[in-house]
Amino acid sequence: MTFEPGTPPPAADDHVLATWLAEAAGRRLLEVRAEGLEGKELKDAGDAAAHELLMDLLAQHRPDDAVLSEEGKDDKARLSADRVWIIDPLDGTREFSEPPRDDWAVHVALWQGGALVAGAVAQPELGETFNTGQAPVVPPRTSEKPRIAVSRSRPPAFVQALAEEIDAELVPMGSAGVKMMSVVRDVADAYVHAGGQYEWDSAAPVAVARAAGLFTSRVDGSELVYNQDDVYLPDLVVCRPELSEQILAFIAAHGTE
Repeated sequence: MTFEPGTPPPAADDHVLATWLAEAAGRRLLEVRAEGLEGKELKDAGDAAAHELLMDLLAQHRPDDAVLSEEGKDDKARLSADRVWIIDPLDGTREFSEPPRDDWAVHVALWQGGALVAGAVAQPELGETFNTGQAPVVPPRTSEKPRIAVSRSRPPAFVQALAEEIDAELVPMGSAGVKMMSVVRDVADAYVHAGGQYEWDSAAPVAVARAAGLFTSRVDGSELVYNQDDVYLPDLVVCRPELSEQILAFIAAHGTE
């Protein structure tokens, strides 16, 4: 599902628009990455460029909707809005600043009536966008052991203990969205996180994971809820359905400390 840069899809529904927005921001980020910037300068330029583009495009194509962005001011008017776009213009800023790494993403999700109703996660360096309009089909598992996606720099101790309990392998990678899409892609079988996140870190990936038939919840098994006054959403589980019972049982017994 690809459109010319700067050209809105005709009569786009929310699934199509989410995909188009994520791809447009992804193209902009690839342009920024090619400008020769490095380190913090590249991180800041990427965050700003993708945020500004998404805000401009949403103002054009969904002017009556509220927006919650990692890079923007939190306008509490969203709490009484019917529709709220929850966006992370650049998820995995560190990885983005380390070319040629490809484990960074753009998140675009739509919350409406108490639930996520559309979402897209673009991985621009892979040339792929996972979305709810054309829900991914999760392929059969190709590994003998379960694989758990973890942070490449600081995998939590409880996930290491979980891996030992269920005889799983750890697969390091960047970006929360990339980790969740790794389960969609059969690169991993689960992503378990309890180290602190915000709504924009997971809204779009969770929408796509749900559309693909994966299990999603908080680490205590409760539902992931979005467009809250406090946007801190510190933990989640995204996994193949057949692993959910083992994972939640381990966490219930041992916690996440």
